[in-house]
Amino acid sequence: MNWNNWLRQIHRWLSIAFTLAGIINIIAMVQEKSSVWVGLMALLPLTLLLLTGLYLFALPYAIRWRGAGRSGG
Repeated sequence: MNWNNWLRQIHRWLSIAFTLAGIINIIAMVQEKSSVWVGLMALLPLTLLLLTGLYLFALPYAIRWRGAGRSGG
């Protein structure tokens, strides 16, 4: 498995972790047992999702820029 496929798989699993953390946060709020760490629990997967998502978003543009540099001259 190459680097990009590996990163896509990590991004998928992070989205599942973020969804579960959000559901746990909602359950804790409904039961009125909310604490700070429950609310912050979703921030780690969300931050990693942002980083991997930005990389995956920029990847086609970076490939196009690299390809134009090679064939352009």
